[in-house]
Amino acid sequence: MFDGFTLSRVTGADGVTLRVRHGGDGPPLLLLHGHPRTHTTWHLVAERLKDTFTVVCADLRGYGESDKPPTTPDHAPYSKRAMAADCVAFMRELGHERFAVAGHDRGSYVALRTALDHPANVTKLVVMDSVPIGEALARCDAKFAQEWAHWFFFGLPDKPERAINADPDAWYNVGTRNTPQRLGAENFEDFHRAIHDPATVKAMIEDYRAGLGIDRAHDEADMKAGTRIACPTLLLWSTEDDLEDLYGDPAEVWRPWTTELLAQPIESGHHMAEENPDAVAAALKGFLA
Repeated sequence: MFDGFTLSRVTGADGVTLRVRHGGDGPPLLLLHGHPRTHTTWHLVAERLKDTFTVVCADLRGYGESDKPPTTPDHAPYSKRAMAADCVAFMRELGHERFAVAGHDRGSYVALRTALDHPANVTKLVVMDSVPIGEALARCDAKFAQEWAHWFFFGLPDKPERAINADPDAWYNVGTRNTPQRLGAENFEDFHRAIHDPATVKAMIEDYRAGLGIDRAHDEADMKAGTRIACPTLLLWSTEDDLEDLYGDPAEVWRPWTTELLAQPIESGHHMAEENPDAVAAALKGFLA
């Protein structure tokens, strides 16, 4: 896994250290994972991109083996603004002042915030299986609340951590949807170690708590101020996930956020980087070339 890549620890915006894997040759591309994965979710895609791009895969703050800073009442240390600042800081440390960024699931919110807060640093943006947090919450109805109930459960104090830590394998479908055969042995091992670490579980839940409050406020402030994505944007979504079911054409949700949007479905379930890496890599190459 990640043959030819270097495993490093780098420094984020406020002194946190993060685990990153980087390698390849070409323009820099940052890949950001979602919940509850780590950077290793990208291993099959990274292998397909390393001859075309300098690929950087990072554990977001709180996830995997990256630092888990103490939280605050407003959950700002786990805001997407804080995570975006990490990305710019450690990419600069690696020698990449300007870079493309692609994020999946929760990582897409960080990728979006990086493009909005740091337009001079982001050349192109790819968002995968998501709409902006503020848009999702503004459109919340009974169907969303039922299918995405974990968003609101994770907003409660203490109870989510207690529920997950009581049986992480049951919560995260280990042995059914998440197996070494489906994820790859090393990717599964990294994921499995993370979900069995109470500090990581706590930090992942803080990501969601930030989403319901401070992240939503940041999205709404940008929309009100007319702040938009300044670079070309690609939306990828999984045909077997629920984005179309919830929003119809998800591209229509994204159009007010950018003047230059391309959109493409991927034949896959939610974890498209693991389930259809050929299609994901081809889409990234076609857009970023």
